[in-house]
Order: sequence, then structure tokens, then C-alpha cells
Amino acid sequence: MLTTAFVPGSPCWLDLGAPDVRAAAAFYGAVLGWEYEPMGEGEDAEGGMFRKDGKVVAGLGKLTEPGARPAWMIYYSVTDADATTRAVEDAGGTVRVAPKSFGDQGRMAQYTDPLGAQFAVWEGGEIKGADLVDEPGSLSWTELYTTDAAAAKEFYGAVLGWWFGEMELPEGAGTYSLVTPEGLPAERMHGGLMQLSEEDLDIAGGRPYWHPVFAVADCDATVAEVARKGGSVQMGPVDMEGVGRLAVCLDPSGADFVVLTPPAG
Repeated sequence: MLTTAFVPGSPCWLDLGAPDVRAAAAFYGAVLGWEYEPMGEGEDAEGGMFRKDGKVVAGLGKLTEPGARPAWMIYYSVTDADATTRAVEDAGGTVRVAPKSFGDQGRMAQYTDPLGAQFAVWEGGEIKGADLVDEPGSLSWTELYTTDAAAAKEFYGAVLGWWFGEMELPEGAGTYSLVTPEGLPAERMHGGLMQLSEEDLDIAGGRPYWHPVFAVADCDATVAEVARKGGSVQMGPVDMEGVGRLAVCLDPSGADFVVLTPPAG
């Protein structure tokens, strides 16, 4: 499970790059019950924060990178962004954004793994990460779809010190690798990765990608709201034993995310 006691290698933040900030704010406000707080003056502010019950849960910014698709960027906690950058390069990844300081708040960097999936890290200062996780309307899991699970595990194990466990999916659907920060028990498991073919990664042009899983109180009601607000559903809702009821969704601009209602009790 995720907690706000962020440790090295655990997810600590996420933000959305959207072509239309106001439209994205309205969509996620309706679907996840988020309040949007723009940074800057006026309705033309190009970014801001999402809050749930007053607590910061995610960020939102204008998508400006040429050719980039709308997507969520997931950040993992590290103690030294410069050392992580060197580890990324040593392991065959590339640096998209070199370590950058935000005053006393912390430092960030963004990367691409050797297979093409993008991710980021945050070296916390005064701000360690999101105020709320693993509650309805907040991040509860992170997931990588990749074309080579073995290579991905080697890379992220070297860069972020993750441990992996394997789970066979029902009906011969493949193997799902479970991710836990180094040295922590299975209770602190925070994500997973799964090998898929390029054909199954069509929303990213065949390239591997990360996406967030958001906890919700009622998966079916959330999915209905996704459709009402112009999004779409790629899969589900479906029940998965021991996991809960989930659906894979796209927002109106095409950014993917999962909603999950954990099992009762």
C-alpha cells in the first residue's frame, strides 16, 4: 500500500500534461471529486494543483512538448537526484529533464527508461510529495506496461532499488510483477509491471508507458461519470480476485488511468 511516509523508490507525486488545462480540471473534478487550484492569475493560468478534501493529490500543467501525448507523469522519491541521474545513464536510460531545483521545496528530474517509458523522480525538501494517497480520489498504485519485463526489472532495480515478486494472472493472461521499495515488507508494495506486445500499447504508439491507479469508492459509478464527461473505457469494469473492481479509462484528451475499488473489508 502507498503511504505519505515516502521512502526511496516509492511513488510520491504525479502530474498531468494536458492540451486544455481548464477542460482537464473540469473532467477530473467531476470524475474524482477534485478541486483545482490554478497557479498564477486569471483563467489562462497554465497549471496548478488538484486537491481532494483540501489535501494536495496531483498537479496539472499545459502540454507544450512537441509531439508528446497527453499523459500522467509519475514521480518516485529519491534522496539524491544527481546520483539517480547517473544511475539512469549507467543503466542505459536517458535524461529528459536534468535535475532542477524548486527553491527549498525540492528537486526533480525526468527520464526515459531504455525501452521508452517516461518517469520522474523527486528529491524532497520542504515538500515530500502528495498530501493524500491510498484513499478514494487519490493515487493508490502505479503500473508499467512494457515490451520487455525482464529488462525493465533490471533497469528499475538498478536505478530505484526495487524488489519484485511474480503473480500469475488468471486464464493464462501472463505474469504480473509486483514492485516493493528495497528493504520494505510486502505491505508497502506500491506498483506492478506487465509485459505486453507493441500492438497492445497502441495509445502510446507501441512504446512502453506508466499510468496511475486511483482509488474510488464505486468503480461503476466512476466509470459512468467518465463516459458522461467525454472520456472512454478501454477495459472493465471487471472484478479481479484479491485486487478489487477496476476499469482502464482514457480522459477526453487520451491520457490513460485506472480506477479501482478495493475489496470490501
